[in-house]
Amino acid sequence: MSLLDNLLGGMMGGTQQGQSPLLQAALQLIQQNGGLPGIISKFEHGGMADHVGSWVGTGANMPISGGQLQEILGSGSIGQIAQQLGLSHGDASSGLAQVLPQIIDKLTPTGQVTTGDDDALKQALASLTKRS
Repeated sequence: MSLLDNLLGGMMGGTQQGQSPLLQAALQLIQQNGGLPGIISKFEHGGMADHVGSWVGTGANMPISGGQLQEILGSGSIGQIAQQLGLSHGDASSGLAQVLPQIIDKLTPTGQVTTGDDDALKQALASLTKRS
């Protein structure tokens, strides 16, 4: 099973219509924020170290809200994604708040960030872009 299939299959019950654009946007958001190390650092510096630690770790993922996501990443980047996907600002931030923890969890199967994780991120993004 490829990383992309693993991501899609493990998120919200599978590859439902409309998930791929949100998943692609979330992967791009990670990449634009410095890959896994960069986005993890943003959450840690934003006071959400426990949350992001749970996503990287092997236990249960702590949830975040769309509002918390906006606080960490800024409403501008969420607004761009909302516009790109034709969603309201609230729907985009809520959707990203659901998928981002799962993506980070799937990209760190060993419970830690490794040098190969950014390569996996690029592969997943490239595969998803080809499918769109």
